[in-house]
Amino acid sequence: MDLFSLILGMALVAAVVALRGRFLGFRAQRPEDLAGKTPTFDLRRHLDGPLLCEGLIYGPTGRVSSRFVADMEGTWAGDTGTLAETFRYDTGRRQSRQWTLALAPGGTIRATAPDVLGTGTGRVAGAAVQLCYRIRLEPEAGGHVLDVTDWMYLMENGTIMNRSQFRKFGIQVAELVATIRPAPAAGRGALEDGAGMKAPE
Repeated sequence: MDLFSLILGMALVAAVVALRGRFLGFRAQRPEDLAGKTPTFDLRRHLDGPLLCEGLIYGPTGRVSSRFVADMEGTWAGDTGTLAETFRYDTGRRQSRQWTLALAPGGTIRATAPDVLGTGTGRVAGAAVQLCYRIRLEPEAGGHVLDVTDWMYLMENGTIMNRSQFRKFGIQVAELVATIRPAPAAGRGALEDGAGMKAPE
């Protein structure tokens, strides 16, 4: 096999892998695929009040690169809400973010936050929520701008399963998997005291 054939074969394999991910993988999922699923996800109900989030972040090789626990607090006034997040990472770093969420007819969502470029857009459908946006990382994390595809799935017991993929130039660089559920009173106090994790990152 000559060099040209080898390069062409590698290019074809790369193209097939890229197309598979785009049209058959996680990013190919659409809200309408889950429109008939129950229980019905209502952001005003299921992202309201004190929430506890626990999750893992995977790097580009698929290995766990970080663990975190987060306190969240959702508040709503009609179809407009805020979701305040405080993350505590296993390295000790702490990060805060406040989302502003606006619901519109047809289940569409518009979302803004200080580190989100422009306005994120998404949709509620059945038991799931999809949100797509561009986020700028903190300077200590390189300050890169990443494209995010964020899905949340409501389980029968009220727990929310969250999976997010982060991409740069179309290449996946990280993935987040987390659970979100109502925060028990004792758990909120423990988190505020830093129990169970290292001191804020």
